[in-house]
Amino acid sequence: MRRRLAAGYCLVPNPYNARQVARVSLRREDVEAIVFWTRHARPAFPLVEVLRERGTPLYFHYTITGYGRPVELRAPPVEVAVATFRALAARLPSGSVIWRYDPILLGPAFPFDEHALRFRDIARELEGCTHRVVVSAVHLYRKSIRRLGELFDWDRDLDPEPIRHPGLEDLFGRLAEIARAHGLAIEACAQARSFTAVGVPPTRCIDDRVLAELAPGPWPTKCDPGQRPACRCIPSKDIGVVDTCTFGCAYCYATRSDTLARRRRREHNPSSPVLWGRVT
Repeated sequence: MRRRLAAGYCLVPNPYNARQVARVSLRREDVEAIVFWTRHARPAFPLVEVLRERGTPLYFHYTITGYGRPVELRAPPVEVAVATFRALAARLPSGSVIWRYDPILLGPAFPFDEHALRFRDIARELEGCTHRVVVSAVHLYRKSIRRLGELFDWDRDLDPEPIRHPGLEDLFGRLAEIARAHGLAIEACAQARSFTAVGVPPTRCIDDRVLAELAPGPWPTKCDPGQRPACRCIPSKDIGVVDTCTFGCAYCYATRSDTLARRRRREHNPSSPVLWGRVT
């Protein structure tokens, strides 16, 4: 990423048609802000310093769920994730690191009491270094269904329609109470149901409100028309490439297989203008 910033651009293949490649400018005058998603930010600390020197507004969505193995095969342990989260927050202006407790898996294998206990423990550890948490019930894509099915019995362990779970509103209400107790505003991401009545209003990940706190606007407020219906994000350009993350989370919507992701990781060329793949 630092090399691409120096070059002033990157290339992004269409995930559905590798022959279609977009060129995205990374010149400072063309980049209004950068939003990162991560669950292990420590390798990006030098990049953060580069972006701050450039004056680029940035913030992070930082996932800590604590499921552990085998659901999150190689994700950092909670204590490591919390320590890194706090170290990252200390490097950035207040409000620049948002905790994500999502996706929330539902069913007998993931009882509400366990969610509430994990959420409380993590919230306690993050108190004071963030003031927002985002939650959502898992959205089951085909690859998520297949990979979760390799670990669990869908008829016995998992709810196949989590957003319709009759107790989901109650769970969100419990999480809202815990969040408030630790100074956190809680919001829901891309949910097909409203949970505002229990204190969890909808949010947007690419968020004009957060950006306005970090840098003068004006920032766009209309939703990106290219996203799924429940998404409220303002327009942005995604420069990531699917099947390149090697944490091995079973619920991941962007990874077909752990084997494929690890192979692509080995094939990554730091000098290439594209994260993975050949550009002709």
